[in-house]
Amino acid sequence: MNTGQLDRVDKRISAAMRALGEPVLRFGLGVVFIWFGVLKPLGVSPAADLVARTVYWGVDPDWFIPVLGWWEVAIGICLIDPGRWLGMGRWMTRVGIFLMFAQMPGTFIPLVLLPDVTWQSFGVPTLEGQYIIKNLVLIGAALYLGGRVREM
Repeated sequence: MNTGQLDRVDKRISAAMRALGEPVLRFGLGVVFIWFGVLKPLGVSPAADLVARTVYWGVDPDWFIPVLGWWEVAIGICLIDPGRWLGMGRWMTRVGIFLMFAQMPGTFIPLVLLPDVTWQSFGVPTLEGQYIIKNLVLIGAALYLGGRVREM
């Protein structure tokens, strides 16, 4: 193959990835939020203990954890954005991103309040710490979708 042929193949691959990337990203974010969220009200979330230990300042985990779970389910549904296919516009994506950015700061609190749970040593997160730090990728994905919401 010469350089021109490689360039054409690269352009086709890139176009296919661009076309598939946004819906796959949207679906993946939605599934993660819905799945992890629904585990909380069902009482089977592995993150429930971490949440309960973090919201010790007068918030009852018995009601807070299920509410947080349904909040996450709402984020997931909004990020999948079924309204786009029902001719309702893109407002659900915007709502989902708002709900997510209202929730995300709280997800990082255990890194500070529970260092014995989230860090093995300086710069070495535990599994719980890794679970929290991965939220940076979710934030980046939401920023990407938010930056494209007017183009979708």
